[in-house]
Amino acid sequence: MRMMIRIKIPVERGNEALKDGTLQKTIMEALERHKPEAAYFFPEHGIRTSFMVMDIKDPSEMPAIIEPFFSRLNAAVEIFPVMNAEDLKKGLSKIV
Repeated sequence: MRMMIRIKIPVERGNEALKDGTLQKTIMEALERHKPEAAYFFPEHGIRTSFMVMDIKDPSEMPAIIEPFFSRLNAAVEIFPVMNAEDLKKGLSKIV
């Protein structure tokens, strides 16, 4: 299932992680390992934030995806099921 993952990194921990290389390493490892179809990085309310969209075939994949952000960056992580336009069109065609 296509999922959007929002990762919010606290400023203080993000600053420390940037200086020691943990921030760069954690993000690059996630991109290389999980190959999201999209990844965006931006400040949200003054906090480093990222959206990553990826296909998660089984819920058991979630710990491997999100735990590095929790444990290395003290990040808040949220996961949402999402659709692209093609998924929406397919879903709407099933409504009677």
